[in-house]
Amino acid sequence: MKKSLYSMIAATALMASSQALAADYVIDTQGAHASIQFKVNHLGYSFVVGRFNEFEGNFNFDAKAVASSKVSVKINTASIDSNHAERDKHLRGADFLNTSKFPQATFESTSAVDKGDGQFVLNGNLTLNGVTKPVAIDATMIGEGQDPWGGYRAGFIGETEFALKDYDIKMDLGPASSHVQLSLVVEGIKQ
Repeated sequence: MKKSLYSMIAATALMASSQALAADYVIDTQGAHASIQFKVNHLGYSFVVGRFNEFEGNFNFDAKAVASSKVSVKINTASIDSNHAERDKHLRGADFLNTSKFPQATFESTSAVDKGDGQFVLNGNLTLNGVTKPVAIDATMIGEGQDPWGGYRAGFIGETEFALKDYDIKMDLGPASSHVQLSLVVEGIKQ
């Protein structure tokens, strides 16, 4: 009985210490140290590039236990910015993001797969235009450490691609324009 109780206490302490290594971070959108950018091929001739100016999120991360990472992000879809007011108005409309009906897009991670050397795949559900589908983000840890203001930060980049039709986006500009690429820069401040 004593041995069993000791084993249970030791296992609980070990789990608690491994969980204590993971840290909670808030994505630093206030300091503009994070971005969500998109790129879509325009008719096979060039690219439309832009970003979402308003988003927020948080993550939990431990470099020694990447598989336990969690990420949650909310995006104000009306903040889309392609540096062209008329196009942005169209992108907010029913042909694309339908922002009056679906003002928010979200990403909630479901798992992380450590590929080694700071590389990992972040799997999760992206909800956009009222549709939720799984996506995989190829991610790289840039670094982590103390900042000059007494805080602690961790930073990453990531990329993913998905078909517009998967999210019930009606506008069809042909096969060259069927997919959107997202590029993410995420810097978090440890809480």
